[in-house]
Amino acid sequence: MVDRGQDLTPLLQALADPTRLGVVQLLSTRPRRAGELADASGLSAQAMSKHLRVLLLAGVVTDERPPEDARVRVFRLRPDSVVALRTWLDQLQAHWDDQLHAFKRHVERKR
Repeated sequence: MVDRGQDLTPLLQALADPTRLGVVQLLSTRPRRAGELADASGLSAQAMSKHLRVLLLAGVVTDERPPEDARVRVFRLRPDSVVALRTWLDQLQAHWDDQLHAFKRHVERKR
């Protein structure tokens, strides 16, 4: 399955939280400022900051500071962050496909 060196735990834990999953959904449409994300989620700036920190540490999002205002942080998704997850899911799907095909062949032989 997935290379042991590729630990998906931080990514899966980050995405398991409904609020963070909502942030990912919002960012899938376009990059946004932290304040926009807080407003859209109905959270305080402090609560959103904690969620964004988890997403940053898991590598799901990245932040940028526009040169015109270094106080503003704009968050965007890192599409490459889910490549390992997609690979793992594809491997899991292939495994189950193989198992189901083997079971089907077994049942058909019994007829």
